[in-house]
Amino acid sequence: MQESRVGNASRNVVFGMLLKGYQILLPFAMRTVMMYFMGMQYLGLNSLFGSILWVLNLAELGVGSAMVYSMYQPIIDGDKKQICALLKLYKKYYRIIGLVIAVAGIILTPFIPHLIKGDVPADIDVYIVYWLNLFCTVMTYWLFAYKNSLLVAHQRNDVASKVTIATNTVQYLIQFAIVIFLKDYYWYLIASIVTQAFTNVIIAHFANKMYPEYQPEGEMDKEVVKKINQRIKDLFTMKLGMVIVSSADSIVISAFLGLTVVAVYNNYYYILTAAMGIIKVVFNSCTAGIGNSIVVDTPEKNYADLKKLTFIISWLSGFCSVLLLCLYQPFMKIWQGNESLFGFNVVICFVIYFFVDQINQLFITYKDAAGIWHEDRFRPIVTAFVNLILNLILVNYIGVYGVILSTVISMVVVGMPWILHNMFTCIFKRGMKDYVCRILYYAAVTVVVCTACYCICSLIPDTGWGTMLLKAVIVTVISNVLFLLVYCRTKEFEQTKEIVKRIIKR
Repeated sequence: MQESRVGNASRNVVFGMLLKGYQILLPFAMRTVMMYFMGMQYLGLNSLFGSILWVLNLAELGVGSAMVYSMYQPIIDGDKKQICALLKLYKKYYRIIGLVIAVAGIILTPFIPHLIKGDVPADIDVYIVYWLNLFCTVMTYWLFAYKNSLLVAHQRNDVASKVTIATNTVQYLIQFAIVIFLKDYYWYLIASIVTQAFTNVIIAHFANKMYPEYQPEGEMDKEVVKKINQRIKDLFTMKLGMVIVSSADSIVISAFLGLTVVAVYNNYYYILTAAMGIIKVVFNSCTAGIGNSIVVDTPEKNYADLKKLTFIISWLSGFCSVLLLCLYQPFMKIWQGNESLFGFNVVICFVIYFFVDQINQLFITYKDAAGIWHEDRFRPIVTAFVNLILNLILVNYIGVYGVILSTVISMVVVGMPWILHNMFTCIFKRGMKDYVCRILYYAAVTVVVCTACYCICSLIPDTGWGTMLLKAVIVTVISNVLFLLVYCRTKEFEQTKEIVKRIIKR
């Protein structure tokens, strides 16, 4: 008997949240141990090669998303032959992708030392470290990676989440021991490679056990393959844009400012992405419902929903922005010490980046839910290249500030107006002036609340965990009271209050 979609979705949310918390806490502990037992340069090296290989992962193009999307209808229709043929195509594509990454990685090898300013740890050969990282990346595509698509398409992401939690736990335990007792970075990387291999094999085993009728065999209709390839092309620019924005910062900082600055930057950025990941759960939960509403409801109804969701995200993002502004530096002092702190101006840049990015993610959620990838295909790549050019220019003049502000400027000046135009043209069929004014109003309120809370918290000296906890309580109460006073008479607040009441009743 086919399991209900609601049951699958609930299970995915539970294990997805567990995995999200796990992926925040365990890597944080790993970064801390590496920072104290091996030093900032090793941490910077780890961050740099992660960014380089994320660039090489561009070869994936969005094949995974396109292939999983193509499986939905055959699964509904019970078309076993089509699913098997899709698996064979997916397997072929991933073999090619792995080969492309391997060749590109080998070609890039001579340039690796030029991406590092200053010295590397004395006992490290950057080429060996790079090749170990490259091998790990290539292996993920060649070793049964295509099998995971069956679990995703059948809404059984929870299986992969459980396997990942189990294997990564073993990996981190081994790596903790290596970092603390051996202090050997090569063995640290080898542990990652072996764990990734086991993860792929175990996920493939469960996929075969749960869906033994699906094996990579048969041929796809040429027209279907053509449609899949077109979908991959449309997703390519989005993938390219994400890769440039995600990886360029660390690579540029390494090339211009050195490994130690990369390590400190990525420590700050890690906290930022943790906050982003929490709000992303809201976006992921809403995407399917937004997509359904776009299909069945009127543009007026969808626009009303957008305003309501914008209000919710603005409040959540505003609250998180206040927390970041007031607690970032106290936490970083405790975590990595006073000698590895950026100035408070960098914190302000990160907070602006966070708020702008969350509003931008709301727009991207609507774009993905509506499936307007083709109409939006040029925006991500243009935005990303503007970001990269600004990175290379501004890093020479204002250092780390320039790297962060480049991302904000490229999003605000290029990316957000463009995606708003696409949204309002394709989905809402109306002008966007009223909505832009609404966004600016929410941003202004957030600035005022952030300023008020920071002024209050600055009166409390930073003496450790106790005062940081006190600041967290004060910020939580005062910021939400201020938001409540400002928004309590709005229509969106009343609508949100009704949603909360329904959730509580359930």
